[in-house]
Amino acid sequence: MSRRDEIVMDDAEAASFLEESRIVTCATIARDGRPHLMPLWYVVRDGELWAWTYAKSQKVRNLERDRRCTLQVEAGTEYGELRGVMLDCEAVIHRELADVASVGGELAARYGGADLGPELEAAMRKQAAKRVGLQFTERRRVTWDHRKLGGTY
Repeated sequence: MSRRDEIVMDDAEAASFLEESRIVTCATIARDGRPHLMPLWYVVRDGELWAWTYAKSQKVRNLERDRRCTLQVEAGTEYGELRGVMLDCEAVIHRELADVASVGGELAARYGGADLGPELEAAMRKQAAKRVGLQFTERRRVTWDHRKLGGTY
């Protein structure tokens, strides 16, 4: 078995890691071909990462031209602690106000502990008018968990 095979996360480990992590770095392709990387808060819906962002943001402009993107969630400081998930995806941009607001509500609940009541719904609908929802459809996955090496490299 290769060392690479030893550090792969299985599906359950990757799902757990994504649920407990808080920030995904989203790489899109800029007009000049360079990568454009930006952090996003996200929620997991049926195994897919979803986020929201301003409709006029550079990442949205890039995704309007080319739906391909790469997402990375990582953790660890020392080499033996490093773990992460990299997802090659295609993004679907959602513009329907109710869809965008629901993503915003889920983000508010996840990151701020907000109650998903009528007041939050109204606040999310107001913010959603300037935002889009981003659904990231996975095409390929790479994972690593150096903790599985048990301190031997």
